[in-house]
Amino acid sequence: MTDLRARILRGDRLVGCFLKTPSPQVAELLGLAGLDFIVADQEHAPVDLATLDLIALAGRAVGLPVLIRASHGAAPAIWPALDIGCTGVMVPHVRTAEEAGQVADAVKYARGQRGFSPSGRAGGYGTIPAADYRRQADAASVILTQIEDAAALAQLDAIAAVPEVDVLFVGPADLALSLGCAPDAPVLEAAILRVAEAARRAGKAAGLFVTDAAQIGPWAARGVSVFVCGSDQGLLMQGARRLMATGRAG
Repeated sequence: MTDLRARILRGDRLVGCFLKTPSPQVAELLGLAGLDFIVADQEHAPVDLATLDLIALAGRAVGLPVLIRASHGAAPAIWPALDIGCTGVMVPHVRTAEEAGQVADAVKYARGQRGFSPSGRAGGYGTIPAADYRRQADAASVILTQIEDAAALAQLDAIAAVPEVDVLFVGPADLALSLGCAPDAPVLEAAILRVAEAARRAGKAAGLFVTDAAQIGPWAARGVSVFVCGSDQGLLMQGARRLMATGRAG
């Protein structure tokens, strides 16, 4: 499997989507389609741990990195996904460096807080020497902190300065709500640019959720490199609508 974290830190343009359908087959299809990664959504979709276990297995079968969007930033919402072989975590509503540090505590063994077990899929079911597994896990695991609150905008440099944070990722819908503006308001665009600039200053990547692939190019030109574009459900809906529009034409 391609080292997703190395690609993020290198500044490659990466495109994935949310996985909202609790199905390993859908994850497998998205991997075969060539996506760079998927984010199994445990915040806004019914993806439980047992299903996530199968999704992670399907991702590995097709070389697709599987991240999760955790329901929150506390360790119990993060550890199990990493143990079963997910590549990393996106955490919503990170407002401060302290909150980002708590996420890092839950992900990185070197910080001395994450509970250790090499017995899961990530540790090769105990076949990888413990020290090697800890080192490999810390080197490969990915942390995306979601910037979704007006309060976080004043803390961007501090959040980005947490060494383990790889991506400052904007959730534009929640950020617009927090700012009290429309989704297409100039103030939201300016806020996204502030996030991208803070990421650049810290040598980190900036990420953004978009609803349309046509938005990727323009935002990439403005410093964003990690994109989550819609979801598996949206892709299915779009494909079905195109089918019916074409099938009924003429």
